[in-house]
Amino acid sequence: MSLPVTLVQGAYIVAGLSFILALAGLSRHETARAGNRFGIIGMTIALVATILAATAGTSVSAGRVEVSTEGSGGFGLALILAAMGIGAVIGLDRAKKVEMTGMPELIAMLHSFVGLAAVLVGWNSSVEDTPYPVIHDVEVAIGVFIGAVTFTGSIVAFLKLSARIKSAPLMLPGRNWINLGAIAAFFVLTVVYVVMPADETMARRAVLVLITAVALALGWHLVASIGGGDMPVVVSMLNSYSGWAAAAAGFLLGNDLLIITGALVGSSGAYLSYIMCRAMNRSFISVIAGGFGVEAGTVAADVDYGEHREITAEGAAAMLTDARSVVITPGYGMAVAQAQYPVADLTRKLRERGIDVKFAIHPVAGRLPGHMNVLLAEAKVPYDIVLEMDEVNDDLKDVDVVLVIGANDTVNPAASEDPTSPIAGMPVVRVWEAANVIVFKRSMATGYAGVQNPLFFKENSQMLFGDAKDRVEDILKAL
Repeated sequence: MSLPVTLVQGAYIVAGLSFILALAGLSRHETARAGNRFGIIGMTIALVATILAATAGTSVSAGRVEVSTEGSGGFGLALILAAMGIGAVIGLDRAKKVEMTGMPELIAMLHSFVGLAAVLVGWNSSVEDTPYPVIHDVEVAIGVFIGAVTFTGSIVAFLKLSARIKSAPLMLPGRNWINLGAIAAFFVLTVVYVVMPADETMARRAVLVLITAVALALGWHLVASIGGGDMPVVVSMLNSYSGWAAAAAGFLLGNDLLIITGALVGSSGAYLSYIMCRAMNRSFISVIAGGFGVEAGTVAADVDYGEHREITAEGAAAMLTDARSVVITPGYGMAVAQAQYPVADLTRKLRERGIDVKFAIHPVAGRLPGHMNVLLAEAKVPYDIVLEMDEVNDDLKDVDVVLVIGANDTVNPAASEDPTSPIAGMPVVRVWEAANVIVFKRSMATGYAGVQNPLFFKENSQMLFGDAKDRVEDILKAL
C-alpha cells in the first residue's frame, strides 16, 4: 500500500518546523534542552516518513487519475535498516570513546561524510531521465561541486585539528589565482556538461569526472591555505558547506525536507562564521575563500623578552586568598587536561569566601565555537558568571588576579602591540592589564598559531607549570 504524497509532504513540513524550533531553542542556554528535543522529534519524523515513502511507495490523485511510484518493498526496508544499524553501531562506539578535545576533528570528519554523500547522490542522479534535463544537469554539477569541496576540505581540517599535518597555512605561489582558476574551470565545465547531447554518455561522464576532480582539489587547497588560528572558523564554515551540500542533494532527490534542513544548516553556519570572523578581526570572504586576497603573513622575528617568573601552587593560593576579584580565562589546554571540574570547585570555594569570580571567554577559545562554554556548563559553573571577552575586557584593569588556564594565542598582547605578528589585529583578552596574572601551562612552547607570547615575560605575570588539572587541585588543597 502506497502512501499519499500529501501525507509525506505534511510530515516533512512538521519535521522542518521542528528543526526551526530546534535552532531557536539552541540560541540560548536556558532553552538548549528544549531545542535538542525538537531536533530529535524532527529527525524521527523525517526518518520514519522517508523510510515509509521509500519502501511503500507514494501516490498522488488528480481527479479520477491516480499516479503512484513503486517502493522498494521488504528488501529495500531490510537494506535501509541494515545501513542504519551499521551507522548506529559505529556512531555509538565513537560517541563513547571521543573526548571533548577530540570533538572538533570528529565534527570535521562527519562533515566530510555529508560532502561525500552529496557527490554520490549527484553521480547517481546524473544517469536518471528527467523532463527538465537542463535544470537537472545544472543541479547535478552544483551538487557534485559543493559536495566534493566539502569532502576534501573537511578531511584537511580533520588532519590539521588532529595534528596529523601542520596547522600552518599552505602558501603556494599564486594561490589566489589557483582558487579563481578552479572556480572558472567549474563554470566552463558545467556549461559544457549542460549543452552536451544526452546520448554522449561517455563524454558526459568524463566532464563530470573533471568537475569532481576540480572540486576535490579546490576543497583541499581552500582549507590547506587557512592557518591553525582560524580553524574554529573553518569548522563553522565546513558546517555551512555541508548544509548547502545536503540542500543540493535534496534538489536532486526531490526531497523538500533535505532542502529545508540543508538551507537551515548552511545559512546558520555561514552566519556563525561571519560572527566569528568579526570577533577575530578577520575578513569573512578571505577565510571562506581560503585566504583569498591575503598575502603571506609576516613572521615575527625572534625577540628576547627577558626571563619569565614562576610561582608555586601555594603562592597562587595565597595570592587568590588576598584578592577581591578574580577572572579566569580558559583555553584549549583546559580541555586537554580536563581541568573544568577542579576549576569549577575553585570557583565555588572562592565565591564562598566573598571573592568576585568571573570567566572571560574568547570567541575562538578552543578548537570549536562554544568549546569552553560547553566544558564549563558540563562542570556546573553558573552561566551568569561566564562572560564573553568584550564584556570583561574593559574591567580587567580593576581585577586583582587573572588565571590563564591553558590559553595562549587568545591572550597574546602581540595581537594588539606588534603589527608584524601573524596574529596582528586579532582581538584578545587583555589579561595583562590586571594587577597579577598567573599562567597555567605545561611548558613555554608557543600556541597553536606558533607565535611566542610576550605575556609570559611581563612583570605582573607568573608561570605555573604542569598539568592544569593537577595544579588547580594543588591550589584547592592549599586554600
